[in-house]
Amino acid sequence: MGRASSKSAMRNRVSAPALAIAVLMSVSVPAFAQDAGAQQESTGAGNSSSADRAPSTEDIIVTGFRASLNAALADKRDQTAAIDTIKAEDLGKFPDSNLAESMQRIPGVALQRGDGGEGKNISVRGLGADFTRVRINGMEAAAQTGGSDIYGAGNNGRSFDFNVFPTEIFSALTVRKTPSADVEEGSLGATVDLTAPKPFDSAKEFVFSATGRGVWNALSKQVDPRASALVSKQFGDSGFGVLGSIAYQKRHTREVGYSAVDILSANQNGLDPDGSGPAPVMPFCTPIGYAIQSPPTSTVTGADANNCSAGNPRTGTKAAYDTIFNARRDDMPNTPGSGAFFPRIPRYINSEQTQERIGGTLTLQYKPDADTDISLDLLYSRFNVTRDDNYIEAISFGRSASNQGYPMMSLKDVQLSDLGSVEYALLDGVDVRSEGLHSEYSTTFKQANLNFMHRFNDRLTVDGKVGLNSSVWKDKIRMQYFMDALDTDNFSIDYTGGGRTPVLGFGFDVSDPGNFLYGPTPGAGIVTGGFSLQGKPASNTTKGVLGEWNAHYEVSDAFKLHAGAQYRSSDFKQRFTTYYTADTLVQALPAGTSLSDLTTQITGVDKLWGHGAPSSWASLDWQKLADTYNLFDARTCTGCGETNPGVKEQESSAYLMGTFDFSDAVGFGLRGDVGVRYIHTWQRSTGYINLSDATSPTGLTGQFRSVSRSYDDWLPSANVVIEPVQNLLLRLSAAKVMSRPALTLLAPTVTINATTRSGSLGNPLLEPIRANTFDAAVEWYFRPGSLLSAAFFYKDIKTYVQNVNALVPFSSLGLPNELLIGSNTTPDELFNISTPTNTPGGPLKGIELNAQIPFNFTSGFLSHFGVLANYTHVMSKITYCLTSSNGVCTVTVKDDLVGLSKDTASGTLYWENNKFSIRGTINYRGPFIRGIPASPGSDLVGNHATTYVDASASYNLTDNVKLILEGTNLTDEQNSLYTDSQRQDTLFQTRVGRTISAGVNVKF
Repeated sequence: MGRASSKSAMRNRVSAPALAIAVLMSVSVPAFAQDAGAQQESTGAGNSSSADRAPSTEDIIVTGFRASLNAALADKRDQTAAIDTIKAEDLGKFPDSNLAESMQRIPGVALQRGDGGEGKNISVRGLGADFTRVRINGMEAAAQTGGSDIYGAGNNGRSFDFNVFPTEIFSALTVRKTPSADVEEGSLGATVDLTAPKPFDSAKEFVFSATGRGVWNALSKQVDPRASALVSKQFGDSGFGVLGSIAYQKRHTREVGYSAVDILSANQNGLDPDGSGPAPVMPFCTPIGYAIQSPPTSTVTGADANNCSAGNPRTGTKAAYDTIFNARRDDMPNTPGSGAFFPRIPRYINSEQTQERIGGTLTLQYKPDADTDISLDLLYSRFNVTRDDNYIEAISFGRSASNQGYPMMSLKDVQLSDLGSVEYALLDGVDVRSEGLHSEYSTTFKQANLNFMHRFNDRLTVDGKVGLNSSVWKDKIRMQYFMDALDTDNFSIDYTGGGRTPVLGFGFDVSDPGNFLYGPTPGAGIVTGGFSLQGKPASNTTKGVLGEWNAHYEVSDAFKLHAGAQYRSSDFKQRFTTYYTADTLVQALPAGTSLSDLTTQITGVDKLWGHGAPSSWASLDWQKLADTYNLFDARTCTGCGETNPGVKEQESSAYLMGTFDFSDAVGFGLRGDVGVRYIHTWQRSTGYINLSDATSPTGLTGQFRSVSRSYDDWLPSANVVIEPVQNLLLRLSAAKVMSRPALTLLAPTVTINATTRSGSLGNPLLEPIRANTFDAAVEWYFRPGSLLSAAFFYKDIKTYVQNVNALVPFSSLGLPNELLIGSNTTPDELFNISTPTNTPGGPLKGIELNAQIPFNFTSGFLSHFGVLANYTHVMSKITYCLTSSNGVCTVTVKDDLVGLSKDTASGTLYWENNKFSIRGTINYRGPFIRGIPASPGSDLVGNHATTYVDASASYNLTDNVKLILEGTNLTDEQNSLYTDSQRQDTLFQTRVGRTISAGVNVKF
């Protein structure tokens, strides 16, 4: 059986956790539902309708995790919109160690993990992170940080990176899935509210809480510190209070695994032997005596009838070559090798990070009575990362003939799967590279907002806020460095041992620096080591401004009128830095210096990863290399060659909304809201186009571009809650919503390659993504603190944004002809231009099942148990444009929305009394698409399903001292990406290991 078949079976098996959770939710509940009309627990859910409830005969006081669940359930029940909330168990005690990971327990929320396996972004009901808005203390916020290349290298869009913040500085997290007119626009998925604590949140005048932990990871083998503290003080009857919190964490992570970088058919870097074109393109070096000689005889490369290149003999076999030569795709029957698929750069990975996260809040609150509340909220968070990636790889697979790559390798043996994926290959003449990437980046977030509320009388209440925030992501250093071993023999790639990742054999001692080269090119396209000070964004800065005012008037006991106005401003800027070309030239080793003086050893990957990884390999030491060649001295060219794109948005909005509760009039629960929000959006997009200019001292100059526009939206919404019988709620919601495109797509930037006659353009005239939504849900609060619910949601997405290619004359682009200097290209020639474009959307629909069942229907030991479980199934089809002509799609495919997992599920089992608490959680996310299309011959890039298991426990030594033990990724789950929906060739898979933390909490 081929690898594709075994992978398919594995994919079917991995869905078992979702099935198990669904079975758990289907447990018969009538036994739990006795006394269904009983009063909720004193901290449990209430019903905001005016219908009478059964009186309570006894208030049951609960604390800890169960109390936080009950408080969240009360919020969910009382709201007319569909919300889910996670609350702190106590001030300074959020129930999870990561904000994004907390939200996995919420129905419809799927987690996207970043480096080190840490939760980074979320998708809600199948819609990715760019469609989710996040507010901090009621103000829209942006948080962007860096990451590994496979996960996008960094966030340049509207998605929110939750790992920037420590959880300890927040007290509540709310996911709002249906809109209402009083909540600002911008979300198709959900609006997430992060709320910091205030001094009057507690009934106690003074609160002090401090927690210290040691955090250990199975791969990094280090114990790292994590600590937080909170102090809150209410000053007697004055109405003044102050609360401050601080949190600090230092974390070492290690990630090991395998990467293919990309999956390409064998013809992609092939060679036309006689240059006549267009076929045949020969994929590898042909064996001696083959009918066609490739590469052809050349005095430049040294190729002849017996050698693939100088000193690199033809050792391939005819049988192996014929296997590749005859492997052809149905759409390319005349192209040898088009049906054989190899990794672009097969390599082992070792990635190590040092993270430092610090955050804090300060709140000053004046609350003299229930009618007045004024507060000043200050929040700060800083996330610093130093990252070192090291690879040992076969670089020839990613090189063309111009770099003496693919066509210079001799294929001695090969096996392909039925679908064309390489299962085994043995080659000579392979260039092996030891590569490293050192990067340092940081994200700093600051926010200040002033809030006020005053109730003038029983009917009129006014509230509002003003605020400022900023998020700055700085890419301080990003340095790539490498050394090469040329034309090595007996390199192998072997999948036959089973599993998703191969065993790589390098055929020589990769730990010996003497087997590698570093220095200037000897010519003929040969690369013998080098470095690159990569011109990534030096900084991303987003500054926000908010001003809003709301009035609430009680027309009668059954009807309230709400009106308000809001102004928001978001100013996004990127700053790029260009390095002098002359200073980035590779130089020879200084006299008396050998590679052993500049290298270090990467060790331990064989034990942590296995799969044939070497016990050690030699790698350049980036600091020694930089010091030896003074690489960071006067390297930047400030003020020249910078594109510095930016997007500024100003939103002015107003709303009118009515809330009603007609329960008394109709004899059953009936409440809701209906309203409309008007938004005027003004947008200004700016950027520079780099031009070649021989008269410029730096060789670079720029042309400034600016595009301004505005548009208007009317967004009606309605939420209705019906309670036909006590404790059974029916929810209906309908709305028109909109979400704005990613910021970088709106910048008027231009990338032109005049040699290949291709390029990309930003599109500042992109329209927002708009949709009509409908939601229906039934919720049964059948016992105190208990819930069974089912929800249906439907979104008719009117527009989507995709990159569309078009062949157009350069002269029609409105760009300066200076971009063509030195290319022998005229303005009348056709260029293949990729531009983000509004395309038709499609429907999205799904169901959510949710259960929250404390075992309070039993007695004794069992009564301390409880279960949380949810399952979400989402369906959506979008038409993707694969190829186009003059901006019109000519080849399309219909598939799932990018980032959508059809199935997600979560289950938690907990046990808690006044001394001891323990819980375990399993989270399942089904496979999803990461990108469409993939490289030629592959339809998409996907992510396999994942199942993560976490657990935590605590023990109260006294009323003031608690011991804490937590474990994450207890099953040592690995995330795996693949290319092509049929072959499912592994693109990337790593291990991050289990993490265990132990600590103590003290509170007074």
